[in-house]
Amino acid sequence: MLDKVKAPEQKKSIYDPIQEGLIYPTIPVFEGFEAERLHRKQRLVAACRAFALEKYDYGFAGHLTVRDPERPELYWTNPMCIHFSQVKVSNLILVDHKGMVVEGDYAVNRAGFVLHAAVHEAHPDIISMCHAHTIYGTAFAALGRSLDPISQDAAAFFEDHIVIKDEAGQVAVEERAGVAVCDWFKGVKAAIHQNHGLLTASRHSIEAAAFWFIALERCCQQQLMVEATGIKPVLVTPERSRYSREHVGSEYIGWLHFQPIWDHLVKTQPDMLT
Repeated sequence: MLDKVKAPEQKKSIYDPIQEGLIYPTIPVFEGFEAERLHRKQRLVAACRAFALEKYDYGFAGHLTVRDPERPELYWTNPMCIHFSQVKVSNLILVDHKGMVVEGDYAVNRAGFVLHAAVHEAHPDIISMCHAHTIYGTAFAALGRSLDPISQDAAAFFEDHIVIKDEAGQVAVEERAGVAVCDWFKGVKAAIHQNHGLLTASRHSIEAAAFWFIALERCCQQQLMVEATGIKPVLVTPERSRYSREHVGSEYIGWLHFQPIWDHLVKTQPDMLT
């Protein structure tokens, strides 16, 4: 019998129910790599479908990745030139850090390979990454600055995201561009790449990476809207921002936030699992 694959540690959360016996999402435990692989692939597809719902598509741009649980030197990603809304389990591709497709029928996005492979290879603890050319994230990235803690939502990224200025505005198809990005991507869950856009990474799950990308795009939109008023916003204090980040900005909370998205997609788009 296959050994059970240990699930990521579930950190105690203020959102955990105080009563037993109630319906509440729990992190799964797998009987083996095959089960965990299918789980990761299905959630990767759901993340792509969620990006479609959020209208994050821009031609063939945008790539989401998750490591294979058995062969961590390989990662699953969405196929080149397939709309986020059409990604399904059967058309995912498995890619190595050299950009070679090991499994699947479609080509790999060169930019996706360069950026994601560099980060995955440099940081074995990073399980998943997300990037898309979004409207507000790209606009905010042009400012070359970090988010301000203008709300509890924004505070979830307080001291947990960085601004990457290296290779700003350059198409990331050369390996040195990927190396520059991965050098900065240490100990944080998100990055604002100047003149390019947003990236998120998770050491927990594809669900966490996907939700924090959605949240980061939303925070960029909110800050741009506030600044457009010309009125200086009141910021959450550093102490309270750190408290909020700890309690509502963790990997586990990101995973938890994605669960209603998963349930909605399973009920409305069952073809994604084919």
